[in-house]
Amino acid sequence: METTIKKVAVIGAGVMGAGIAAHVANAGVPVVLLDIVPAGATNRNTIAETAVEKMLKADPAPFMSKRCARLITTGNIEDNLDLLADCDWIVEAVIERLDIKQDLYKKVDAVRKAGSVVSSNTSTIPLDQLTGGLSDAFKADFCITHFFNPPRYMRLLEIVQGPQTRADAISTVSAFADVRLGKSVVMCKDRPGFIGNRLGILWILAATVEAIDNGLTVEEADAIIGRPFGIPKTGVFGLMDLVGLDLMPHVLASMVGSLPAGDTFHILNRDLDLIKKMIADGYTGRKGKGGFYRINKAGGGKVKEAVDLKTGEYRVSVKPQLASISAATEAGKKAAAALLAHPDKGGVYARRVMARTLAYAASLVPDVTDSVADIDEAMRLGYNWKFGPFELIDSIGVDALIAILSAEGMEVPPFLTAAVGKTFYKVEDGKRYELRLDGSYAELKRPDGVLMLEDIKRTSKPLLKNGSAALWDIGDGVVCLEFTSKMNALDPEILKLIGQAVKLVPQKGYKALVVYNEGSNFSVGANLGLAIFAANIAAWPIIEEMVEGGQKAYMALKRAPFPVVGAPSGMALGGGCEILLHCDAVQAHAETYMGLVEVGVGLIPGWGGCKEMLHRLSRSKVLPRGPMPAVAKAFETISTATVAKSAMDAQEKSFLRETDGITMNRYRLLADAKAKALALVEGYAPAEPIEFRLPGPSGKVALEMALGQFRRMGKATPHDEVVSMQLAGILSGGATDHTEVLKEEDILALERKAFMTLVRHPGTLARVEHMLLTGKPLRN
Repeated sequence: METTIKKVAVIGAGVMGAGIAAHVANAGVPVVLLDIVPAGATNRNTIAETAVEKMLKADPAPFMSKRCARLITTGNIEDNLDLLADCDWIVEAVIERLDIKQDLYKKVDAVRKAGSVVSSNTSTIPLDQLTGGLSDAFKADFCITHFFNPPRYMRLLEIVQGPQTRADAISTVSAFADVRLGKSVVMCKDRPGFIGNRLGILWILAATVEAIDNGLTVEEADAIIGRPFGIPKTGVFGLMDLVGLDLMPHVLASMVGSLPAGDTFHILNRDLDLIKKMIADGYTGRKGKGGFYRINKAGGGKVKEAVDLKTGEYRVSVKPQLASISAATEAGKKAAAALLAHPDKGGVYARRVMARTLAYAASLVPDVTDSVADIDEAMRLGYNWKFGPFELIDSIGVDALIAILSAEGMEVPPFLTAAVGKTFYKVEDGKRYELRLDGSYAELKRPDGVLMLEDIKRTSKPLLKNGSAALWDIGDGVVCLEFTSKMNALDPEILKLIGQAVKLVPQKGYKALVVYNEGSNFSVGANLGLAIFAANIAAWPIIEEMVEGGQKAYMALKRAPFPVVGAPSGMALGGGCEILLHCDAVQAHAETYMGLVEVGVGLIPGWGGCKEMLHRLSRSKVLPRGPMPAVAKAFETISTATVAKSAMDAQEKSFLRETDGITMNRYRLLADAKAKALALVEGYAPAEPIEFRLPGPSGKVALEMALGQFRRMGKATPHDEVVSMQLAGILSGGATDHTEVLKEEDILALERKAFMTLVRHPGTLARVEHMLLTGKPLRN
């Protein structure tokens, strides 16, 4: 899908405006960033320039690569409005004051080209007020585009159009936001807070007020309102710490002035003295001295503390012990229903917050939107909920929710009453439908260019399947290898299915294979639990068999007589990175985080990662020629467990090739990967076997000297040295020199030997156990 937006301008270089500009630059599109001229400034562009400088240092990074910053042209609105003349889309992200916005629009309208789209990032001022008194031509080109913070990472974009907005203006911006910016676009009616913030702020307010009123601790509230409902483990209080408590009064004030009388928000809203005091004392969350949680470093320690909601004083944070939380954990997929039914104070809290929030969601139809799917999408992508509110209602049961609301004395909205005996979603003949206000069901259709494995799985059976993986026919002669294990950790079952898939594809006349799944992460690497179990009973042959099995499986993919395309999203670590290194090509989601991180658990990449990185780096255009530069760079990359922080970064670090593709929209990844695989079919031949000329013992000595320098600087622990010397032996080629030719199998043999040496080492076993217990690396 092509879009006609070739250049963008953002006016307002605050956190949101600058972040929007950075993300447009991530898409490879030139962008102008303007702000005011500060009084008395010698550098009239200082606000915009400083914003870019801060973003280059920020973590998490607004830029996918520092190189993207070159696409931003900075300036100010007094001297540089002429820079808007060739922009196709102009985004206003200035202070939330109607007079300032309208004054700016008049200036913009005087210099912009005809047909350029102008939008506001507001979520508090209605569109009809924004365009009041402006020309019909301006109104035809104007809309609201509400990004969520941070713009790079939050996938939701809410768009509001006015009665005079051109349809093609909306379609142009929507297509650009979808394909180039990776956003899921949700159309909203011109109502306060639109969808995401209208519902999300009510949820936050209810959770805060009810926790105070019902005597819960912040830990109890977050545990109840978090994971059992598919909400991030930060819960509400952790979320407020993350975004900043000082935003709360401004957000609440905007809702007070804009929401109609009788809205549930007004029933709950009141001055929260505790939050006022915390803000006044500088406890604004993670960006301040702490928030509802803080880390007390007094006396050189690190003690997690939490605020007592009654006294406002900090105390040592304690794990909640409510029976309702335990019941929810035991209930598994029925956690939400179990929690809502529980009689203790945790159950009461869940009912007062979540039942009210779900009812409020139902009350927004049709006032804010006609679509329950749009509300669910807004909460999934705008607030990182695993399930949207209507998906949650379906899991609880409409009738059960109504019974809870009635028992709690809460109003039951008409849409919920109309849904009695029904579900908000249903599947028939593999097609998914949503309930409409009139009681009918409407089919939910994917946009053109979107292919989802979840849809394919509803209408077909796998070609192959075991407990950890499956193989699916995704059409046009392409099959998809899906990991299904916990966190997509790689195990012998996955390796076995890879071997079966390599045989099945040509036997059944298929053309290509895509390695893809729709988990939060592509793969976190090998299943460490299996390895530590085998090590604890000294079952070394089982471990060696798994190492060799992984090498054979990945080499089988690499030498298969058909194209293999990897399609990762999220983390692709360790063995998950190694499988991608063996694919003919990769089509990566922009938010892919790749790395060979085995040294963190005292091991080395044992499934061909060392071999493939050596090969990639030996062909690098930026490294000097000769055997040692590639060896040294591979050693640096692997020994420091370097992880690329985006797909662009992965290309710069040679985890991905320059020819590998990047997909911005997660929903489009499988379709793009399938297209890439089909493009490789005609005339396909497997890659030629790699040959290496490595420096041998002399190269290992050079790496040892570099390691010694790290040790003296305090950057390498004793076991780091043990692991790194094994790595050095692999990368330098063992007992060889640059006159001798080594094959891929020779490097694989060195990997196996080093892996088996390290897996027996007490230091490695301690690291693996510590990682399994804490999720954090042990620096022994």
